[in-house]
Amino acid sequence: MFDLYQLLQENAYPGRGIVMGRSADGKKLMVAYFIMGRSENSRNRIFVSTEDGIRTEAHDPAKMVDPSLIIYHPVRRVGQRLVVTNGDQTDTIRDALIQGGSFDAALETRCFEPDAPNFTPRISAMAMLDGTPRYDMSILKSADASGSACNRFTFRYAALPGVGHFLHTYACDGSPIPSFTGEPEPVAMTDSLDELAQKIWGSLNEQNKVSLYVSETDLAAGVSAERIINKHA
Repeated sequence: MFDLYQLLQENAYPGRGIVMGRSADGKKLMVAYFIMGRSENSRNRIFVSTEDGIRTEAHDPAKMVDPSLIIYHPVRRVGQRLVVTNGDQTDTIRDALIQGGSFDAALETRCFEPDAPNFTPRISAMAMLDGTPRYDMSILKSADASGSACNRFTFRYAALPGVGHFLHTYACDGSPIPSFTGEPEPVAMTDSLDELAQKIWGSLNEQNKVSLYVSETDLAAGVSAERIINKHA
């Protein structure tokens, strides 16, 4: 397994990232989602709590230029499912689940973001907290440099104690920014919600980091706790 914090320290711009896994003691399902930004518009954001998760909003509404790809609900709970994504496909997945559909079928209706020349991948994850804990992760990527088609990759994991997976939009900084490649990276998980939050935040590039959400769900009691850190506190 990789050291999550070292991966972050060595990459100035992973973009948006999802970490999902089980605590080392096996008692909790832990989730982290962070956003970064290079433009003023992307950096002008904060996370705020909602009834079923979190949403992004402008720190300074007067500076907001185009909300289409940066204002959305990254995290939503649907019954015993926790959905985490880097865009408005969170709502696509939530709506499908409410109607009896599936994670996979919902994402078949979406593709990468229309932000040429980067064609930012859409990354998504869903934790299933009933029965045997497990989680799915997905990335929708441009098939070529012109955005002519979408490639779809889904990964399904048993939630093993001490093991998590890290999926992010970009391999590194660049122009255009190269998309993430390969499978989600296996990373070691801790038992502490606050340790996870503090170490991820401290490992993200100081100039580019914007906001971080971290949560844990007790698998026996079903009780959840969360932490939110915003650069614009």
